[in-house]
Amino acid sequence: MKSLMASLLAITFITVSASVNAGVILGGTRVIYDGKAKETSLSIRNPDARPYLIQSWLDENGAAGEAKKKSKLPFIITPPLFRLEAKNENLLRIIKTSGELPSDRESVYWLNVKAIPSINPTEANTLQISIKSRIKFFYRPEGLEGKPEDTYRSLQFKRNGDELVVSNPGPFYITFYKLEVGNTVIDTTDKMVPPKGSEHFRLPKTAGNQDQVKWQAITDYGGISQAVNNTVK
Repeated sequence: MKSLMASLLAITFITVSASVNAGVILGGTRVIYDGKAKETSLSIRNPDARPYLIQSWLDENGAAGEAKKKSKLPFIITPPLFRLEAKNENLLRIIKTSGELPSDRESVYWLNVKAIPSINPTEANTLQISIKSRIKFFYRPEGLEGKPEDTYRSLQFKRNGDELVVSNPGPFYITFYKLEVGNTVIDTTDKMVPPKGSEHFRLPKTAGNQDQVKWQAITDYGGISQAVNNTVK
């Protein structure tokens, strides 16, 4: 049996060889559209030795992409589809078109960039893999109160059964880098605290009755803020 399995594996590796590409590189971990600007942009670089077909679009389907909303968004991306040559770079331009968005808080969407490698006809039995990147896209209206690098400090925390409820009185979305109750790290995966709203996080049993909370947020540039301490009410 072991001999048969080894033979099958050998045949598999001979028949199909997976080509691992360097892939395209996005010029940021998030995009912030300043409401007073006519447009914003994101650079896309191809360090690979082959060209890629680049497709991009915006959606509001949540961090995991599972909401599947089909509403028309008030933005266009140009070019939505293009060929990015080897060792080359291009810009995605995002332009607000029409539609009313809240003027007293940020709105969030997700920017998807799909990179499809070209096929070299001289390379036989090669498996090509397309890669999709998905990053946050924030529309930030002009004239919001406060600074995004400061307002994360104003978060408020309270217990509700086995949940930690985090309220955000500010106008900016807050993404946690780390959130701890006592010495217990809270899972914040795929969750943000919305502006002028709240989010619920499950409290592990190890959190017990500890009332000290410590957190750090992710900044506009993908960095990590200073830690802040407070008390859970």
